[in-house]
Amino acid sequence: MAKKSFEDSLAKLENITEELESGDLSLEESLKRFDEGVKLAEFCNRKLDEAQQKVNILLKKNGVQEEVPFTDNELT
Repeated sequence: MAKKSFEDSLAKLENITEELESGDLSLEESLKRFDEGVKLAEFCNRKLDEAQQKVNILLKKNGVQEEVPFTDNELT
């Protein structure tokens, strides 16, 4: 089995959300999709937590962690 990536999992989660919002699924299929979505959301959250921990390690200076707030302005 191929290793799941954050990006693939997020795309699947977005697709499941669209399917559930459409209202075209049966109750049983909706519950299956919802369960799958919960598992994908948990996986994505774990990956984000891991990334945050790596960023925190990289921000350490002289053995003291210096947190820097992130703003949307830094993206432009």
